Amino acid sequence: MIQPAFLIDTDWVIDHLKGRSAVTRRLHELQPGGLALSVVSVAELWEGVFFSRDPGHSQSLLEQFLSGVAILPVDDAVCRRFGRLRGSLRLQGKKVADFDLLIAASALCRNLTLLTNNRRHFEHIEELRIESLRG
Repeated sequence: MIQPAFLIDTDWVIDHLKGRSAVTRRLHELQPGGLALSVVSVAELWEGVFFSRDPGHSQSLLEQFLSGVAILPVDDAVCRRFGRLRGSLRLQGKKVADFDLLIAASALCRNLTLLTNNRRHFEHIEELRIESLRG
């Protein structure tokens, strides 16, 4: 698999699986550059599968999507980056949800652009590159 250039946030995967054409189109455009997903997002997506109206269908869609992306672990480098980011933000009186911070740390450690439409979740992380299809 190609070295990824982009890390997909959970919201983009959900939008893609729900058939939002703008997200699907952009993912296809970026696929040659390499796409990745944090194991944190994978865990969030499995929650959605298990509590969906049709878990069997949702599982099939998710497994098909996952087969085309690299899954990135939360390794020691990500944990260290998370710790520095969380502590720095805390000193500034800013809060970012832990899952979002782990996703951001994964992108930063691997020099990836984060694909998310939840800019406000990541706005306090200055060095993070973000691509968004909304606002």
